Amino acid sequence: QVQLVEPGGGLVQAGGSLRLSCAASVRTFSSYAMGWFRQAPGKERDFVAAISWSGGALYYADTVKVRFTISRDNAKNTVFLQMNSLKPEDTAVYYCAARPAYKSGSYYNRNEYDYWGQGTQVTVSS
Repeated sequence: QVQLVEPGGGLVQAGGSLRLSCAASVRTFSSYAMGWFRQAPGKERDFVAAISWSGGALYYADTVKVRFTISRDNAKNTVFLQMNSLKPEDTAVYYCAARPAYKSGSYYNRNEYDYWGQGTQVTVSS
């Protein structure tokens, strides 16, 4: 069982930056690939970014490529999402998710993730 906690989130002006973190309560954090998804009101939960167990492979949605950076610290059981040049359309609830490293399905597919955090609100004002 993996428990994911996402403190942070908040309100920021367009063009600003925000860093999300997600702490995992699990003994073998390095056995899991991690992802970030987001859900705006009335919309589906969409892929944002993912990182392999080692951090050697990174994946991004086209809408956030260049602006967002995913990273992880396996010694601290934590994954991060650095968000720069934020836009009002980035406003959403952001969720971190975990999947065992052995799974071979697409990193972009939310159904491939087994564990989810409670979500944190990010609001970008224009």
